[in-house]
Amino acid sequence: MIFDKVKTIINEQLGVNEDEITMESNFLEDFGADSLELIDLIMALESEFEIEVPEEDIEEIETVSDVVSYLKDHTDLED
Repeated sequence: MIFDKVKTIINEQLGVNEDEITMESNFLEDFGADSLELIDLIMALESEFEIEVPEEDIEEIETVSDVVSYLKDHTDLED
């Protein structure tokens, strides 16, 4: 559930085909996302999941798995 929502948001924000998005996908290496695109992605995730991600936490997010784990740890949502 979380992964599917995250894939949709990545597709919308970065234009990456959902079939190419895996848990191991790296935003910089696999999707070519720059820091501004990553910030936009985080803002979209914050809006969708009604959370606020502090800047120091954003710096730790490199992969789709990092996003999914963060959301599991900071929301009431289950996988």
